[in-house]
Amino acid sequence: MSNDYVSVNGDAYRITGSRVSLDSVVYDYLSGLSPEGIAENFDTLSLEQVYGAITYYLSHRQEVDQHLMSNRVKFEGLRKQARESHPLLYRKLEEMQEALS
Repeated sequence: MSNDYVSVNGDAYRITGSRVSLDSVVYDYLSGLSPEGIAENFDTLSLEQVYGAITYYLSHRQEVDQHLMSNRVKFEGLRKQARESHPLLYRKLEEMQEALS
């Protein structure tokens, strides 16, 4: 098996040979999941690929952390835009959430 566990295409990091993003593996890792637990979450990944992805992350931590932060900022902008575009929907969602609490 190749030791190129992560492929970078533009601003997307993927586990080589899969559609799984490095982001997904890193978030699970940072949440405290073991490599075995991560592999269970992504049945298309082998344990070797998970360890390879974690190793890639640890070797490129600053770069990947910047990528994750950039994606978080983009997501927050999209979420704000959606709330502004559909205020009634979000008001109903908040009411439902309050009713369930």
